[in-house]
Amino acid sequence: MLTRDMDGELKNFIKVWISATISIAYCYYISARIKAGVFRLLSVLPVCALFLLLPLFFSSVHFSELTAFFLTWLANFKLILFCFDQGPLVPLPSNLSRFICFTCFPIKPQQNPNSPTQISKWVFAIKVVIFGVLLQMYEYKQHLSPTVLLVLYSLHIYLELEFALMLVKILVFITLGCDLEPQSNEPYLATSLQDFWGHRWNLMVPAILRPAVYTPVRRLAKRIMNSDQALFSGVFAAFLVSGAVHELIFFYITREMPTGEVTWFFVLHGLCTATEVAVKRTSLVQRWPGVSSPTVSRLLTVGFVVVTSGWLFFPPLIRSRMIERLANEAFLSIDFVKHKLFYF
Repeated sequence: MLTRDMDGELKNFIKVWISATISIAYCYYISARIKAGVFRLLSVLPVCALFLLLPLFFSSVHFSELTAFFLTWLANFKLILFCFDQGPLVPLPSNLSRFICFTCFPIKPQQNPNSPTQISKWVFAIKVVIFGVLLQMYEYKQHLSPTVLLVLYSLHIYLELEFALMLVKILVFITLGCDLEPQSNEPYLATSLQDFWGHRWNLMVPAILRPAVYTPVRRLAKRIMNSDQALFSGVFAAFLVSGAVHELIFFYITREMPTGEVTWFFVLHGLCTATEVAVKRTSLVQRWPGVSSPTVSRLLTVGFVVVTSGWLFFPPLIRSRMIERLANEAFLSIDFVKHKLFYF
């Protein structure tokens, strides 16, 4: 039964990504020849609509999550930017394979990309060990406090995304000689919400939202507001869009109607981040030297993120038992590989 289920999911995975490849090839050969603007956008919209549907072809949480992340989020935003001659797809990559990879994955072209062999093997090995221990701890979750479980859930999602991106990183380096943008930069060392969201956590997302949402909203707002108000509007709009996209991704993996909690999480962080930026421009921070110390700032920042995540971000995932499904699928995947290798 396990083998049939996994085989079916793998077949769906192949079909979905063949469809995505053909769609992106259409954008490369047809849409790219249309003048940038509304008409190119109209030619790309059917592809964007298809990418909104593709994650629904899976019952697996992992396949739904990764397809939504790479196609529904990254590819759609990049293609929309491409319609107006903006984003990482401009100038047009030299060949189709590069265009496909640049569309789907968080890639930055480099003259001398770092080889995956230069990545700290010790760090990766430690992450694998932590992930293995984490999976085993789920068997004793009934004895763990809600705070410990919240930490486990956060680590689980973070590590699984790191492993998936590591695999993509190696494949992209071998085929194109390009490097993936880093997923994170030690987010636990963030000294402010602006630092956390803009420079440390999920770096590929602000890299897309900045040109797609923040910059155009701020530019439009400047026509009717002062500079500070326009900045606030741009930051808030970026967080609002991020919240809406997260709600969509949560729908793909839970198949339950959105509750709005995730959107409120990002709205709250958008308001707090924009307020933080505004306060930094005043002399208030200088009057409170303790708050400006790195240690205190890190504790306040990480503490705020963890508490608000437990309040608004994780409850939909916990109610739908999605975290448990992630763990179960990880065990099933290991059993599937063992079955294929030793009992084929």
